[in-house]
Amino acid sequence: MIFEGGCYCGNLRYRSEGEVLGRGQCHCRECQYSSGGSPNMIMAMPSEGFTYTRGKPTGHTRDDLDVAVTREFCAKCGTHVLIRVPPMPSMVMLRVGTLDEPDLFGMPDMAIFLCDKRIFHVVPEGVPTFDKEDDVTREAVERWAGGSN
Repeated sequence: MIFEGGCYCGNLRYRSEGEVLGRGQCHCRECQYSSGGSPNMIMAMPSEGFTYTRGKPTGHTRDDLDVAVTREFCAKCGTHVLIRVPPMPSMVMLRVGTLDEPDLFGMPDMAIFLCDKRIFHVVPEGVPTFDKEDDVTREAVERWAGGSN
């Protein structure tokens, strides 16, 4: 499959090609900061099929965490486009709201970091949930990196 998307101002555009490796709903506190308080809807895609077609992103990696993700965003409008996760370098996590056609996301395969879930967050019925990082990382690596979603 081919997915295209970009930031709010149009300065940053991307193309992602390959099979969807996984679809997630992340409730971690870090995602809440970048989303304005909501869970973050992410779609895991092969990193080798991802390219920026316009502009260059700015990245941010926290230096106070042992295994910190890198969040890439538009320097002009601030739209957060994707996440790179060190234990899973073969994939990128696209922010679903940046897709040209967000409905192609469908529904999440899993809801993660429920230890940080807020009372106003809603997890779709029947979606597997994971509380903490060890459970999330093990499950994601097994399901997403293994290609079975």
